[in-house]
Amino acid sequence: MTDGATSPAEAGAAAVADLLRRHGEQIAQRWADLPFFQTVFTITRDEAVEACHAVVDSLAAVAESGRVDDLEAVGFRSIREQIVAMTASRARSGLSTAQVDREVGALREAASELLAADASAPGAEEAAETRVQLLTLFATLRVLVVDTMLQENQEIVLRQRQQLLEMATPVIKLWDRLVAVPLIGMLDSARSQVVMENLLEAIVEHKATIAILDITGVSTVDSLVAHHLMKTVASARLMGAECVISGIRPAIAQTIVQLGLDLGPVTTRASLADALEWALERREYKELPSRGNP
Repeated sequence: MTDGATSPAEAGAAAVADLLRRHGEQIAQRWADLPFFQTVFTITRDEAVEACHAVVDSLAAVAESGRVDDLEAVGFRSIREQIVAMTASRARSGLSTAQVDREVGALREAASELLAADASAPGAEEAAETRVQLLTLFATLRVLVVDTMLQENQEIVLRQRQQLLEMATPVIKLWDRLVAVPLIGMLDSARSQVVMENLLEAIVEHKATIAILDITGVSTVDSLVAHHLMKTVASARLMGAECVISGIRPAIAQTIVQLGLDLGPVTTRASLADALEWALERREYKELPSRGNP
């Protein structure tokens, strides 16, 4: 190709840009009635049309640059901001990635119909290349949408996992300045961190001086779990609260001994009832000096 010559692909991309510019209003009006835009912009139709115009203009800019298959093209970067909000809305509505992908595919069909009906369409060879570039442009848009959707789904899963962790590790106020954390199931690093954070926040909120960690519902205790429990106890002490671990069943006690773990600095009790009795005795012991005052 000689200097200054235009390749068929470049010519096709330029024709796509021209199509989008000339028929931008028609495309925006059609898109505003499609689910991908219609169900997101529910206040007024004009709002949906305006959003459609912005996407059409950005796609035209991509086509003008000749980078219809490049997700890093300037036009695609500007589209991404809008797509993130829209795909987030569709994900919250419960749509799968495949369903959203089909909705985006409908956008391409509207533009393709206008290309086929364009009165100023070029010859057969040029029209074929224009269609290839148009299909490539919208295929790249679909990749962008799917990628954004997958990221949004991942964020939703992470948020839900965090919410489940917090729900699975409630801190209960049992008495004045006395709180308890009943633990059930597996205790890994992520959940242990949530336990520690929730407990420390509860100590501050309730001005707790005693905290009970009940592991009756914890299935297994290994060195990692014991380490996390001891870190939690140490953190509570730094906040001014005494901590007792309850629910030490015979099997767990044997495991701790076999692992050679030293829980010497940690107060332990066999059951939650025993831990509560110990906690109430500690409260009464601390309050004795004040009771002796007239």
